[in-house]
Amino acid sequence: PDVTFTGLMEGEELAAQYRSADVFAFPSRTDTFGLVLLEALASGLPVAAFPAMGPQDIVTQPMLGCLDNDFAAALSGALKAPGSAQERAAYIQAHYAWPHVSRQFLGNLAVK
Repeated sequence: PDVTFTGLMEGEELAAQYRSADVFAFPSRTDTFGLVLLEALASGLPVAAFPAMGPQDIVTQPMLGCLDNDFAAALSGALKAPGSAQERAAYIQAHYAWPHVSRQFLGNLAVK
């Protein structure tokens, strides 16, 4: 497969780049959240990542991609992820849109 390092992208240019991909590869064992995972999934891409903190919290359904300590296996699994781009995007919208995340945050606040 071809790999292109594009540098910084924003807006429509970034969205077009996501739309042109088959999978989003996230080869980090140390990034603790990875907002780019949500961007990729919201664009319909399955994610390939190591089973590390962050990806484990987001890639929780088979349709969202594959986590594996063997990154080649993660890529292969993500490319075979069930479901469609629309289903992935809808799942992320339902679980990570601001209203949902805000309610979750407020629910975790302790009142003293």
